[in-house]
Amino acid sequence: MRQLRPILGWLCGGIMFAGLAGGALAASGDWSQNDHVEMRLISAVEAVGDRETLPFGLQFRMKPGWKLYWRTPGDAGFPPRPIWQGSENIADVTVKWPAPKRFSILGLETLGYVDEVILPLTAKLERRGEGVTLKASVDYLTCNEICIPYTAVVDLPLGTGVAAPSLLAHDLDRYRARVPGDGARHGVEITAVQLAVMGKHVTVNLVATALEPFLALDVYVEGPEGSFFGKPEIEFSNDGRTARIAVKGGGFEKPVTDAGAPLTLTLVDGARMLETFALGRPGGTLGPTQPDGDTTSIWPILLFALIGGFILNLMPCVLPVLSLKLLSVVSHGGQDPAIVRRGFIASAAGIILSFLLIATVLIGLQSGGVAIGWGIQFQQPVFLVAMLLVVTLFACNLFGFFEIILPSAISDLAGTTGDGHSLGGHFLTGAFAALLATPCSAPFLGTAVGFALSRGPVEILIIFLVLGLGLALPYLLVAAMPGLATRLPRPGNWMMWLRYIFGFALVATAVWLVTVLWAQLGQDSALAIAGLTTLLMVVLAIRRMPGSRLGNHAGKVSVVLAAATLVAGGLTPKPDSTVVLADPSGVWQPFDEAELARLASAGKTVIVDVTADWCLTCQINKKLVLDTPPVADWLQAAEIVAMRADWTRPNLKIAAYLANFGRYGIPFNAIYGPQAPKGIALPELLTSELVIEAALKADLNTTLVRR
Repeated sequence: MRQLRPILGWLCGGIMFAGLAGGALAASGDWSQNDHVEMRLISAVEAVGDRETLPFGLQFRMKPGWKLYWRTPGDAGFPPRPIWQGSENIADVTVKWPAPKRFSILGLETLGYVDEVILPLTAKLERRGEGVTLKASVDYLTCNEICIPYTAVVDLPLGTGVAAPSLLAHDLDRYRARVPGDGARHGVEITAVQLAVMGKHVTVNLVATALEPFLALDVYVEGPEGSFFGKPEIEFSNDGRTARIAVKGGGFEKPVTDAGAPLTLTLVDGARMLETFALGRPGGTLGPTQPDGDTTSIWPILLFALIGGFILNLMPCVLPVLSLKLLSVVSHGGQDPAIVRRGFIASAAGIILSFLLIATVLIGLQSGGVAIGWGIQFQQPVFLVAMLLVVTLFACNLFGFFEIILPSAISDLAGTTGDGHSLGGHFLTGAFAALLATPCSAPFLGTAVGFALSRGPVEILIIFLVLGLGLALPYLLVAAMPGLATRLPRPGNWMMWLRYIFGFALVATAVWLVTVLWAQLGQDSALAIAGLTTLLMVVLAIRRMPGSRLGNHAGKVSVVLAAATLVAGGLTPKPDSTVVLADPSGVWQPFDEAELARLASAGKTVIVDVTADWCLTCQINKKLVLDTPPVADWLQAAEIVAMRADWTRPNLKIAAYLANFGRYGIPFNAIYGPQAPKGIALPELLTSELVIEAALKADLNTTLVRR
């Protein structure tokens, strides 16, 4: 027996090893191997037992340097795609995805796995208590310096018996623990989400909190089919326990409407993670508990639109056309009230229909994925040239250069026929006022326009209709009470001097338009257009001189000059869009949103000024507030960073930045600081008191009030 004991020991050990190996082999299928990846099916249990579902796993092992992709791969690649045909006694298979790793290479953002990954599977049985065979044909892509697609077939049979844990159960559980849940057990939570939409460009802004400071936070956003999202920009506060995150994206095949867009948000911070679903509505707060429907009532917005439209009458953008309004009023002295009423109703109609036309164009641009905003037509040289011609013709008409000579069509365009009261002229005067009003942003107007442009076509049309009504209120008031105009003194010689004064006011407007063209097209092109416009005025003026030989040819020459001016504006190439205006004082630095986020997260005080050459309100804010004490002194302080962005020409970065605040027009100013890392948006019309108040809110240690 002593001689047999070693043999019996080896025999028992061999039987035990065979049993263990048999159990392990029974819980895994054969490897499918190639030069870069090996793959197999594994099971967390050794047999079917009496279970209704079985815990399987699809295991991948990658050679060093090679990676596999997550369910949403990012800018390139595709994830493993198993097809379960050929499986026996399997009704359905659910795949779970452990949290991936981000790969940033040459500006491309991809998500996936390296070394090894096990995708947890839950297989639902057709019949309990019977053996199963799980079989899969898997297409997958593996990448290193090159990418290689593979197709592999794997299977794993499990017989009847006790569903005891297998030797691979622990490995499968490790990866199942990496599948994000609701975050509760990790103490992390997404508390707020906001979606900013600018055409087909979107930004998802969210706030995340944690019981312990974040260490290596990342966020993956998934949207509708075809959409894509980049790397998040993150700002930390509250000792690292609060994170403000912005994720930019696009690729939405359909515009985002009030119904919203489905978003899946995955937050990963080392071993802590969560995944949640949110219905992203433009400009609204999202989350799993978000109630259906938009709780924002449109009625207050319509009131804001009416008030904002009325205030536009007092804004500097509309002041150049005030001469036409006043001249229209005084010219009705002693006239028939019915004629006065028709004229002012025609002007109001021109304003309202122009606003509806602007709304229609904005809807079309929005549907095409173009960044839209209030006054963006002033970013187009052709529009500026057209406005320059209209202003010039109005001025020439007031100077009396073509009251009789020009054809009736051009005469109507100038706002007069023989009696000086053409309804077409009144209509075009109203349309002209509406177009000149669009580069201005008045109090209440920004709120109304921001609400409209972040919503659908119906809201845009309704709100712009009310904006037009607001701007047309003075005209409608005179139409309702024509005695306001008819009781004025009858027109006489004094009217000629008034026409000259107002004509020179329009010439000043034309000069301003040329300066805007100078900024957009350059010196040579702007001077060429200005020269053609001046020549047009000279031709019309010479025709009125005694003994002129131009005769009726002046009208034809004028049409040719006007056409040449438009062509010059359309054919002149636009320079590349810039983000900052030249600043000889050295106070303002170029706008850089990434640098802005870094400075704000570091607790710096930053002021942002979004401006444009065509925005007269912006220039007034500079002259009266930003460039004068005490604000100018504050900007000179070493701890203050001043950033200026130029929206004279189209710029998607600036448009997206404005959309983050729900703004679609300028002027726009915001102040950032330790107490306001996301920025405090200021009203359209600035005062030193408003800037001081915002600066104190953003940074309690500001030196603004000490100077």
